[in-house]
Amino acid sequence: MTSVRTRFAPSPTGFMHVGGVRTALFAWLLAQQAKATGEGTFILRIEDTDKVREVAGSIEQIENSLKWLGIRWDEGVDQGGPDAPYKQSERLDIYKEWAQKLIDAGRAYADPYTQEELEAFREQAKAAKRPFLFRDHRPENPPVWDGSQPLRFKSDPKPYQWTDAVMGELSTGEDAIDDFILIKSDGYPTYNFCHIVDDAIMGITHVLRSQEFISSTPKFLNLYDALEVDRPTLATLPFVMAIDGKKKLGKRDGAKDILEYAKEGYLPEAMANFLATLGWNDGTEQEVFTMQELIEKFSLDRVQKSPARFDEQRLLWLNGQHIRALSLDDLYTRVTDFWPASAAGASEESKKQVLALVQDRMKTLADLSILTSYFFEEPTPNWEMVSSNKQLAKLTNDEVHALLEEAKNSLSASDFTAEAIQATLNNLLEITGQKPGILFSLIRLAVSWAPFSPALNDTLATLGKEVTLQRLQVSLDSLK
Repeated sequence: MTSVRTRFAPSPTGFMHVGGVRTALFAWLLAQQAKATGEGTFILRIEDTDKVREVAGSIEQIENSLKWLGIRWDEGVDQGGPDAPYKQSERLDIYKEWAQKLIDAGRAYADPYTQEELEAFREQAKAAKRPFLFRDHRPENPPVWDGSQPLRFKSDPKPYQWTDAVMGELSTGEDAIDDFILIKSDGYPTYNFCHIVDDAIMGITHVLRSQEFISSTPKFLNLYDALEVDRPTLATLPFVMAIDGKKKLGKRDGAKDILEYAKEGYLPEAMANFLATLGWNDGTEQEVFTMQELIEKFSLDRVQKSPARFDEQRLLWLNGQHIRALSLDDLYTRVTDFWPASAAGASEESKKQVLALVQDRMKTLADLSILTSYFFEEPTPNWEMVSSNKQLAKLTNDEVHALLEEAKNSLSASDFTAEAIQATLNNLLEITGQKPGILFSLIRLAVSWAPFSPALNDTLATLGKEVTLQRLQVSLDSLK
């Protein structure tokens, strides 16, 4: 039986953006996959040891972001578990206990230096044109560590070779390893120390993290050796880059709060699909994946080494694909907050009828209002929409009036089923000699004054005969 234990361990220092959520998703997918064949556990751990940078409300935002995406943790901050607590600020005694093991083994010491003294050491290295290494300045007789000074790891510099599940075979020389701080003078451990302790205690089998940590891996390996704990499988995920591919995605480039996408009408399934395929593919041409398909097909050996580009247009396309894949009833439950205000008094039946018409044209749930408002309220004629249309702008006012008058007269004799309306519209093409792109666009605008709408015959059938004829007359009157 295969056991996989993964974790997502963010710092509560702000909102969750795509890079962090992708790491969580990949780790969760591995755990979910393992549940089908053995044992899989996904843990949510909060690394809140940097109290200076902590932002109030960030933990709740992290939890809500994961829940929105459909990511549920088996153990974690609000779930509990055998290794609770899962907030690092509540595990300080554990870190002190493990720190003492290193002290007793001669692998950690109290750092007696002031910031001024450390800066002087750096200047000496700079003047000598060599890298600054703290291990070159280890105190000969360090004081007994009482918690008031930083506690440093006494490294054992040596070359390392290791296998990264994504990047492949990696190696480094001893110059990459230095003495680093384990516990700060404020009593809080550093990330470099506490994440290794927690991973060992919690039995983490796979550690997934961003490419920015790869240069620190030799230090981690040295600490694994000193603590005599097994290394987990290490997997380095490539950066998510801005669309131009020139720099890591930042706030100015679209790295916004993941929950903003929910407010903008994106589906969690589409976002998960998008994030999973930022740097991963299953080796086929498939682009649209359900969550179950992602669980079944995901593998670290298919994660690419090169950075992935954040293309919001592709996310928009995927969102439209997932909207179209929903059943009408499912979609109806998701658009509750996106109807136009004028739909408030409409029945569920009429709203579902309208929703069925526009589903194929929706790219986000937020499109619903502009796509449907004219079904529930009288639109105001806006002839600029005609004059700004390259085809319709060629028509004179008299031609527009004649075409709409002919349409009104023909439609007044129609049975007003979708099929009958289409037959009437086709007959109108013969009578007027116009192209569909001109005649149908003109009629559509005259009854909706919307930038786009569903198929014209379905739109008119849903509006009904009385409303359609009334709106054509209003548009004719306004044209005069």
